[in-house]
Amino acid sequence: MITSPAFAGKRYAVLGLARSGLATVEALLASGAEVTAWDGKEEARAKAPAGATFADPMEIDLAGYDAVIVSPGVPLNRHPIVAHAHKAHVPIIGDIELFAQARASLLPHRVVGITGTNGKSTTTALITHILETAGVPTLMGGNIGLPILSRDPLPEGGVYVLELSSYQIDLTYTLDCDVAVLTNITPDHLDRYDGFEGYAASKARLFSMQGEGHAAVVDAYSEAEYAVLDDAPDGLGFMLSDEVAIGDQANWPALQGPHNAQNVRCALATCRILGLEGEAIERGLRTYPGLPHRMERVAEVNGVLFVNDSKATNATATAPALAAYPLIHWILGGLPKTDDLDDCAPHFDHVVKGYTIGDAGPMFARILKEAGKPVEESGTLEAAVRAAAAIARPGEVVMLSPACASFDQFKDYEARGVAFRDAVAAL
Repeated sequence: MITSPAFAGKRYAVLGLARSGLATVEALLASGAEVTAWDGKEEARAKAPAGATFADPMEIDLAGYDAVIVSPGVPLNRHPIVAHAHKAHVPIIGDIELFAQARASLLPHRVVGITGTNGKSTTTALITHILETAGVPTLMGGNIGLPILSRDPLPEGGVYVLELSSYQIDLTYTLDCDVAVLTNITPDHLDRYDGFEGYAASKARLFSMQGEGHAAVVDAYSEAEYAVLDDAPDGLGFMLSDEVAIGDQANWPALQGPHNAQNVRCALATCRILGLEGEAIERGLRTYPGLPHRMERVAEVNGVLFVNDSKATNATATAPALAAYPLIHWILGGLPKTDDLDDCAPHFDHVVKGYTIGDAGPMFARILKEAGKPVEESGTLEAAVRAAAAIARPGEVVMLSPACASFDQFKDYEARGVAFRDAVAAL
C-alpha cells in the first residue's frame, strides 16, 4: 500500500468504509496516524483493520483532527458533515488528496489526471495500456480500478494515471498533475452543483492545482472548455488534442467510433508529452482490449460480431456506440431514465433491427416503430440475443447498448453485461 510519514502522529476521521474508505484507514494506520472510522452498516465496520477507533464523526467533537476523509459519494452541498467539520475548522478531503500529500515520500514519478463528462474511463485505461506496453511502470487508479492507497508504490520513473470525477476533485486541494486531461464537458450531476457553471468550476480545479511547466490536454476548445481553463496558472503548457493526427482507426479493433477517436487523440497527446513516440504508441493502440462492458468485443460467431456495451445506461452514452458500426442489431431497454431516445435518433440509420427488453421495452419499441425501424419486443436479454443471432448476417453486429439502468432485471450493469456474454457463449 501507499504510506507516508506525512500522516504520522496526525488524527483523521474516516466516514464511509467501502473499498476506498477501508484502504484509507489501512494506509493511515500503517503510516502511524490515529484513525476514527465510521460506517452506518455494522458489516462494513467489521471489515475495518485493527487499530481504528469507531465513532460517528457527526457525533464527536472534531476539534484537533487534521482532516475528515469522506467518499466521493457524500454530497458536499447537503450533507451535515460539511457544516460540522467547518465549525471545528477541520478540512474535508478524499483519498486522492491523501495520495497528493504522500507524493513527496514516493520515488520520483509523474502523475496524469484525466477528467471530463464522458470518455475519461476509456482514456485513462488507454493511456495506462500504452505506457505499460512501452515498458513504463504504470498504475491506474482514482475513479477506476482499485483504491489508489491500496496499491504498491511505483519504482522510480513510474507514472500514476488517475481518472478523476468532479466529486473527487472537490475533495482534492494539492494534486499537481504533470499532465491534466479534459476529455469534454457537458451538463451532468447538476443536483450536486450550482448549475452548469458550478460543475465546470469543479473540473477547472484540476488545472488550477497544476504548477508551472506542467501540461494540459484538451480534446476540444469549445466555449465550455475555454471557461474551465481560463483560470489555469501561467506557465502551463496546452495541447489541443484535436490538432493531433491519429492515423488509421481501423487498425484498433477496440477503439471504433467517433467517440473513441476523441479518446485516442487525448491519449496520444498525453503519451507524447510523457516522451513516447511512433511504434510504442501504435503498438498500444493496436493491442488495447477495451473496458469491460463498454464497447467490449465479446465474440465473433459465423461472421457476426457481438458487442457488450452494458455500461451505456442512458441514451447519451448509447449514441456513440450506434455511431461506431454501420449495421447493428440493437438490444436496448431496462429501467428508463428518460422517455425518449432523442440522442440516439441521428444514428437510427445504422440500426438493422431493434430488440427491446425490460421495463422500457414497450416504450422503446414504439419509438423505433415510429422511426420506421423493425423491432421485436424480446422481453429478456437471453431471448433478444437468440433472436438477433438467428437473423444477423456476416459483417453485421449484435450489440447490447441498453440506454437504460439495469435494476429492473439485474443487480447492476456489470451483471447485465455478464448475462450478455453468457447468452452469446450459449449460442
